[in-house]
Amino acid sequence: MVSYLLALPLMFSFLLVFLLMPFWIKKVKSIGLIWTDMNKIEGKSVAGSGGIVVLLAFSLSGLVYVAYRVFNLGTKNGSLVEIFALLIIVLFMGFIGFIDDLFGWRHGGLSMKSRLVLALLGSIPLIAINAGRSLIVLPFLGQIDLGLIYPLFFIPLGIVATTTTFNMLAGFNGLEASQGAILLSALALVSHLTGNSWLAVICLCFVFALLAFLIYNKYPAKVFPGDSMTYALGGFIGAVAIVGSFERIAVFFYIPHILEVFLKIRGGLKKSSFGKPQKDGSIDLLYDKVYSLNHLAILILKKLGIKSTEKKAAILINLFQILIIIAGFIIFKDGIFNPA
Repeated sequence: MVSYLLALPLMFSFLLVFLLMPFWIKKVKSIGLIWTDMNKIEGKSVAGSGGIVVLLAFSLSGLVYVAYRVFNLGTKNGSLVEIFALLIIVLFMGFIGFIDDLFGWRHGGLSMKSRLVLALLGSIPLIAINAGRSLIVLPFLGQIDLGLIYPLFFIPLGIVATTTTFNMLAGFNGLEASQGAILLSALALVSHLTGNSWLAVICLCFVFALLAFLIYNKYPAKVFPGDSMTYALGGFIGAVAIVGSFERIAVFFYIPHILEVFLKIRGGLKKSSFGKPQKDGSIDLLYDKVYSLNHLAILILKKLGIKSTEKKAAILINLFQILIIIAGFIIFKDGIFNPA
């Protein structure tokens, strides 16, 4: 009985996005909230900020899960504080992202300083509940308790880092949503195996919303997620790692995005991740050098003699992410399958 009821918030999350997204697409197009699809030679206009619907579905499905715990299990404490902290972070980061969407990325959006400060404020819910564990293990030194340094420094650092970097690996139809679904599915499994089944369910609520969104965001996209989704998704990934106390494996899973940050820095944070659309439907390199994993994917496809399309490049990046996750489960198997 319990397993069937747990499917309710997941199905609710999926169906809400699936049913509401067509109305969102129609409405935002009518008011001009549209962006150009940069990887298409015709440059058609696509509905923007679809992430708002994803965040709505995730938040409501999270509340459905809370209701399940309260009315079916009689739980009025336990992990509920952490659940509400996660919901607050997602909504706050989504609000920041939506403001950035409205300002427009072509016009610079929010300044880097504003993003950092606002993301820092978004970490307050986890600081307030002193989430995670302040104990760390260092080589030769053993176990060390960081005390207040952990909530006051490392929690904000983690949230700011993931919030402001997740949207860097973007630019292909379906890439951000599929990356989020893959990462959160892996973190859900880690949560379950380390004894945080409630956190696994919350992660899956987001995953199912993303899967429904992909129906409209996959190639050729009818709607873009916008920073309203990518900021919230990045912040949520960081928050899950902290609440679940598996920061090391989460950082390892995040390697593709860390590499993207370094590639972006190589380009002075000014190079875009797009390709150069061709008349035959393929995409070529936009620059002489590689400034994004997107560019690297295009280059690899060309070297292999495969027609480099936006869809194939996104699939290649996702396969790389999956390989990193598999490697992470192997490297950290003792901590995952035999948690302390």
